[in-house]
Amino acid sequence: MEYAHLGEALGTDFFSVREQFTEEQWTRFATVRTFVDTEVLPDIGDYWERAEVPWHLVRRLPELGIVGETITGYGAAGMSPLACGLVHMELHRGDGSLGTFLGVHAGLAMQSIAMCGSAEQRERWLPAMSTMDKLGAFALTEPDHGSDSVALETTARRDGDHWVLDGRKRWIGNGAVADLVVVWARDTDDGEVKGFVVETPAEGYAATVIGGKVSLRAIHQADIVLTGVRVLEENRLAEANGFADCARVLATTRGICAWMALGHATAGYDAALRYATERSQFGKPLASFQIVQERLVHMLADLTGMQLYCMQIGRLAEAGRLSPTVAGLAKMHNTRAARRILSTARDMLGGNGILLEHHVARHWADIEAIHTFEGTETMQTLIVGKDVTGIGAFA
Repeated sequence: MEYAHLGEALGTDFFSVREQFTEEQWTRFATVRTFVDTEVLPDIGDYWERAEVPWHLVRRLPELGIVGETITGYGAAGMSPLACGLVHMELHRGDGSLGTFLGVHAGLAMQSIAMCGSAEQRERWLPAMSTMDKLGAFALTEPDHGSDSVALETTARRDGDHWVLDGRKRWIGNGAVADLVVVWARDTDDGEVKGFVVETPAEGYAATVIGGKVSLRAIHQADIVLTGVRVLEENRLAEANGFADCARVLATTRGICAWMALGHATAGYDAALRYATERSQFGKPLASFQIVQERLVHMLADLTGMQLYCMQIGRLAEAGRLSPTVAGLAKMHNTRAARRILSTARDMLGGNGILLEHHVARHWADIEAIHTFEGTETMQTLIVGKDVTGIGAFA
């Protein structure tokens, strides 16, 4: 097939970032890179087009030893923050839906239990989640509360040894397939937001897959209705006693969004560069035209900047110094840059740019979801703005 290798990695490392990886980090990276090029890219376009979950690829993730983020023990991956970022970058270079599936399951659901659960709760749930024998979801966002998720309206009422949950959630990745759903709800007694693990199927728990998406089509997000769902007290996350505890979990994943964006941008740049060298017009390769070279260099400038952002937040995370504000700035910068790179790549491929077989259009669409979730560009801007001015522009 013409342009058969579009989408495959070219190894773009203009600023010699590779030299700063440890052997553990490079091994994780190389394992996922091979998986993406040999298994993900040949299949994913058809699943994305049909809006179906590629279960055969999902089931490969624990076999690769990458499930569990930075969690140690319980059979989890126990990766360093830099290795974790590299894994997410590479998965998203292959496909945003597959990367988001892992991010929801491990980065949000497993991390909620690891960070906010008791020792008994971690022992009970994390081993089966590490092997993906139990799938996880994270239910925070509601139909009327996205950016202002702190104002969530789902309630939790104590009734003896149980809690009774009522409310609605929206945009819940894996919500229709998960075995364990971490639901954030407001305690009607003290008004605090607390975390609960709902084990499905559960009476009163109803999840409906959201259709009509034009981004991340190969993962299912769900609308969830909770009607008198009874949860044992032992399923209330022991250390989740306020929204600040939920925010601690979100802070760990916001930086990962910057790595996700880097993966999508890398896929777009690689495809554009390879296409420009293989495609001939007016009797010579596209890459021989000055305007094409200019665009490739501008894309590379954005891409290397994204790499350096990611390396630094990885270093800060490993030193225990990554703040939510710094992670938010990196997420804002990288998703914005990725949108520029992918828009240029789509244009450079001409008519071929909208074909799934050339991969760029899929990434072009998928970056829109990452641009929004885990805090929109507007919200990240205002959070960083408050940090640099000392003045809050929102409640």
